Amino acid sequence: MKRNAFTMIELIFVIVILGILGAVALPRLTATRDDATASRLAQNIMSGATEIAEYATAKGSLDPDLTVMSNGYNSLVSGGDAINDVTNSKVTVKFGDIDNCIIVQIVTSGDLDTLIITKGVAGDVKCDKLQVLIKEEDYPMQLRGQYVIP
Repeated sequence: MKRNAFTMIELIFVIVILGILGAVALPRLTATRDDATASRLAQNIMSGATEIAEYATAKGSLDPDLTVMSNGYNSLVSGGDAINDVTNSKVTVKFGDIDNCIIVQIVTSGDLDTLIITKGVAGDVKCDKLQVLIKEEDYPMQLRGQYVIP
C-alpha cells in the first residue's frame, strides 16, 4: 500500500511538538528583548549624565530642560521611555510597570548645581533589571559651584 500524505495523528503530533517548542522559546525571547531594552535605557541615562556635565563645562551654565543639554535624555523622552519635567529640571524614566524607575534631576542650591540620579520604586522585574545597570554611587555629581573649575 502506497501513502501519499500524512495521517491526522502525525499532523497532530507535529503541531503539539511545535507548540511545546514555542512555549519554551517565547519566554526566553521576551527576556532577551527586555534585557536589551534595559541596556539601551541605561546607556542613554549614563551617557546623558556625561553630556550634561560636558554642557555645564562648555557653557558655564545649565538649561532647566535636560533634553536640551543631552541627546540621551532627548532620545528617552521622544521615544516615550521618560517624562521631561522642565519646571523641576528632572527626567523620570519609566520601565516595566514602574513610572519612576530612575529619576535624573539637577538640584540648584545657591551657586551650586548638582546632578543626582536616584533609583525610584522597585519591585518590578523589568525596572529591577534597569536599576542594577545604573551606577548610582557615582552621583551626586557637582556641575557648577566653588569646587568646579569651568
